[in-house]
Amino acid sequence: MSRSRGRRLGAFVFLSPGVVYLTVLLLVPLALVLSNTVFRRGRFGGVVYEFTVENFERLADPLYLGVVANSVKIAAITTLIALLIGYPTAYLIAQLPGKWKTVALVAIVLPFWTNFIIRVYAWIILLSGPGLINSVLGTKLELLYNQGTIVTGLLYSYLPLMVLPLYAAIERLDPQLREASANLGASAFTTFRKVTLPLTVPGVMTGCLFVFVPSFGNFVIPEILGGSKSIMVGNLIRDQFLKARDWPFGSTLALAIIAVLVLLLLVQAWVTRRA
Repeated sequence: MSRSRGRRLGAFVFLSPGVVYLTVLLLVPLALVLSNTVFRRGRFGGVVYEFTVENFERLADPLYLGVVANSVKIAAITTLIALLIGYPTAYLIAQLPGKWKTVALVAIVLPFWTNFIIRVYAWIILLSGPGLINSVLGTKLELLYNQGTIVTGLLYSYLPLMVLPLYAAIERLDPQLREASANLGASAFTTFRKVTLPLTVPGVMTGCLFVFVPSFGNFVIPEILGGSKSIMVGNLIRDQFLKARDWPFGSTLALAIIAVLVLLLLVQAWVTRRA
């Protein structure tokens, strides 16, 4: 009995900081934001505590649906390109000798050691009219303020989040499985398609989730690299809270994003179980 109480007390002591942190800084703010979805915007901003479903009806407006669809498209393109680049990169890193794996992994996470805003502004120097790329090519290409630039910025920022879980999944594979496939006469491509890829599906799903989620809700990169030509849902929510002062509708948009992300988590969990 005393040992059981000691284990429960130890678990309580170790879990308490994390529970308090999540409750105070996540659950309570989230509950406050979600509670605003059923109230009205005040005449001069803020919240009027009168029940309404108008905020949910506004979500069906083609203007807002277009912004959400555009955000999904940009995030999906970024995730797909990150997967196409990240998988071969992670596979090659996993094949390196021990000391070179460490060097390669440090190189992958090295950009995270620099301030995020500075890294985004660096792309302006590279892509602007008189920037480095146009200077080297001797051209005057319009490389800034379009969706391609946004995808480039998102890909640069979140590619490591694709590589790392893929590397972890590939590194855990038993090399004897691939050796057995080769001994049975399978080509390298067949071994990859029937052995390596199916066994790394959980890593693929985790990497895709890690890239899609921040890309979908990002507002800094579209603001800086996209200008006013491409508005994503993160910019829309930011504007509702800080410019339009329409907190109820901003909260409703946030709830819609949370619903999409929860759906993605469920899909990821289902695919992982199937794999």
